[in-house]
Amino acid sequence: MSKGTGECSNRAVAPNTHTFHLSIGECAVTLEDVALILGLPTDGLPVTGMTMSSFEALEAECLHQFGVALRKSDCRGSCIKLTWLRDLKENLHLTGEIGIQRYVKCHIMLLIGTILFGDKSGAGVHWKFLPLLREFGSIIQYSWGSACLAHLYRALCWASRVDCKEIDGPLTLLLGWAWIRLPYLSPVPREPRSFPLANMWRNWERGDRRYRYMKLADFRKAFDEFQEGEVSFH
Repeated sequence: MSKGTGECSNRAVAPNTHTFHLSIGECAVTLEDVALILGLPTDGLPVTGMTMSSFEALEAECLHQFGVALRKSDCRGSCIKLTWLRDLKENLHLTGEIGIQRYVKCHIMLLIGTILFGDKSGAGVHWKFLPLLREFGSIIQYSWGSACLAHLYRALCWASRVDCKEIDGPLTLLLGWAWIRLPYLSPVPREPRSFPLANMWRNWERGDRRYRYMKLADFRKAFDEFQEGEVSFH
């Protein structure tokens, strides 16, 4: 993978695109992939804002949003422990709008800490994301997909360093993308419906348990015939 920016190398280099260089050419994870695989919005407000600088501010924020003030033992550095969020989510009562909103916010924080912006520890989620959930109706207005993709690029840049032993970031996105875009990495499944995105362009037959793959030219021909009113995908 290309280096990306100068901060990913010990010497200054010109910015490059974040691409994988394969024998068949270059390919990269795009915003379209983020939208298809994770279903996140890729336009809207930037995922940015002020980071709380004290535990007291975090305590007040949790009390305001969840109705519960966490303890210092529920934090790990600048992160809220995922165990605290899981316990809180399980004990919330979904009896009113406020309870439902608190439940959804807990779920979103867990997604942020495990799927979207996870770190190598896998034990916490940075509390800088919490203020973004303050206005419940505004959560959907943020471009979470763009931020997730940028986080993946940064994680891949750091992972390309010779002294890096582990990778963090949205690995679910990376693995899903590889499964879809790099067919030689994914085995022929016994049940194609188990991963619809990876199999949406795969034609299969259950009769003899053998799968027949259609080439791009076959689909183009079928779409041309569709315009004439006699499409047939065999």
